[in-house]
Amino acid sequence: MRILAVGVDEELSNQLATNIRVIVDEAYDLDDSSNFLRFRNYDLVLIDYDLEFLKTKKYITRITNELKVPFIVLSIVDDKETEIAFLKAGADDFIKEPFDIDIISARVEAKLRRTIDNRINIGRLTIDIGEEKTSYKDKEIEIKGKPFDILVYLAEHKNQVISKDRLLNAIWEEPEFITPNVVETSINAIRQKLDKNLGIKCIETIRRRGYKFCYSES
Repeated sequence: MRILAVGVDEELSNQLATNIRVIVDEAYDLDDSSNFLRFRNYDLVLIDYDLEFLKTKKYITRITNELKVPFIVLSIVDDKETEIAFLKAGADDFIKEPFDIDIISARVEAKLRRTIDNRINIGRLTIDIGEEKTSYKDKEIEIKGKPFDILVYLAEHKNQVISKDRLLNAIWEEPEFITPNVVETSINAIRQKLDKNLGIKCIETIRRRGYKFCYSES
């Protein structure tokens, strides 16, 4: 999972990445965030409100309408009217100072948990995201690290064609420094584990387009 932190203190962003199993990209301000949102998919946007009320309000409305992404606001303003305005604009949560990293982590984790199911069940195949475990007919299949992250992403977007670039941007912290061959290696690792246990091809290669998780159990 990947979060975009807009104007958030670097130390807080680092702590958040440590506390929760997510990648946190840091945008300097609202304008800078547009570049990240143009090229990457995010599971949540966390913004530190910097007193530009109208601009922030319009930004929240635009992003939540266009991308349908959860939005949490950190605010130095302890003001009921501001909180109500941002919630009406589309924000899912509003956290006031003093900022407690444990509280912020819990709120972010709770929102991500509601947005993305923590367990994927397809017939007798179970992918437990929180525990990083994959099992078939109650037998555990050892898939860890990036191959597991790719498996989760493909399973969450079952029957959709996902490009290598999209996988890189969704899973790797600095995708611009990673070659697409790394994705191929991870896909092969998944196939070696799953195909043997399931007795069927679960990830299909769509030529020149990407990969599709196609396993189903009738």
